[in-house]
Amino acid sequence: MQRKIIVLCLLFLVKNFQAQNSENELGTWYMYNGSHKVSKKYTLKTSAHIRFFELASEYQQEIYRLGINYRFNKKLNVTGGMVYSITDTSYKEDLPNLYEFRFYQDANYKQKWASFLANHRIRLAQRFTAQNSKKETRHRIRYGLFLNYPLSTSFKIYTFNEVFIKFARKSFSQNRTGIGIIQKINKQINLRLGYMHTLFSNASSHRLQLGIILNTNHIKTN
Repeated sequence: MQRKIIVLCLLFLVKNFQAQNSENELGTWYMYNGSHKVSKKYTLKTSAHIRFFELASEYQQEIYRLGINYRFNKKLNVTGGMVYSITDTSYKEDLPNLYEFRFYQDANYKQKWASFLANHRIRLAQRFTAQNSKKETRHRIRYGLFLNYPLSTSFKIYTFNEVFIKFARKSFSQNRTGIGIIQKINKQINLRLGYMHTLFSNASSHRLQLGIILNTNHIKTN
């Protein structure tokens, strides 16, 4: 019963946001995120996203991420890695694709707030973009607060807020707010369903997020 109530509330929330701004289509992110433990301290992080401006059409972006995570202790860990993405900036216009190569560095700090698991993440990014013959180097910092609340051993809800700041004259880039559910299938696989609202300086977007989370352990045991 709890699961049905959460799913219905999530769908109602999505519909409600759509009704408030009918000019914005509900786009979709199809996501894979992987965490592969290779030793007690090191974990390989992988992800691949395919994103659409609308529910199942109007291709927006594909983005691939690879990183190495180092765990200091139960609360603190850091990640360093790289990203490659292709973005269609046209959306019903005739504009060239934006290609980007990026380095990123994360610092994660985890806390327990009663029954909530809180994760603070600070992410730095050095972005190298190319669109036609125009090339740019950009820098950005992100701070996100991510909360999980377990409803059972195999089912939890999550919410998050993340702000993006550019190292430029107009520093505000975007703010993401989301809510969703995660279903544990087994020790390795989790399924994710969520909604995300993004506020830009002069626009906003609504995205349905559908994902699979894969966790593997490659530490040899005797």
